[in-house]
Amino acid sequence: MTDVNRIVEGVLFVSESPVTVGDLAEVAEVPKADIVIALGELQERFNGTFGIELREVAGGWQFATPADLHPYLERFASTERARRLSGAAVETLAVIAYRQPVSRGQVTEIRGVDSEQAIKTLERRSLVAEIGRAPGPGQAVLYGTTDVFLEKMGIASIGDLPPLADHVPPAEIMETLEMPMRPEPSSNDSTS
Repeated sequence: MTDVNRIVEGVLFVSESPVTVGDLAEVAEVPKADIVIALGELQERFNGTFGIELREVAGGWQFATPADLHPYLERFASTERARRLSGAAVETLAVIAYRQPVSRGQVTEIRGVDSEQAIKTLERRSLVAEIGRAPGPGQAVLYGTTDVFLEKMGIASIGDLPPLADHVPPAEIMETLEMPMRPEPSSNDSTS
């Protein structure tokens, strides 16, 4: 069985918002008392020793940076490297910009990989935002770009984005690229 401390640490590491004791207990499939003990042990281990600490905030628990490191983090945040978007975030932003309104599931389908983290990054940077809900079952969140996106792109509206046709190869080239991925015709296929 996996150590409760490791489960709690892993969940808190990937979570972007505070996680409650109840949620941690449910995920780890242990009593809440075991989670409280694990949180205490993790606080002892991390707080004051590492560049992160474990805090109880907003009704849950979250890893955060200690206050004495904030000046260094601010300095880092102002560097060019910190402001750059990852390739996944740029791809996700392009899909949202050209297909909006679009759900996370649609973005994931287009990109072929889970896009949840990239969307969260884009939301944090105010480049995309929830602009509505899809009709029907589940009512998926629909995303679109923001005024910050328009400002960063230097355009007045989404209509000013360059047409996608300018970036798609001609049909002959696409056919050549797709040829190796097409299934070979079976011997049962007849041409009569």
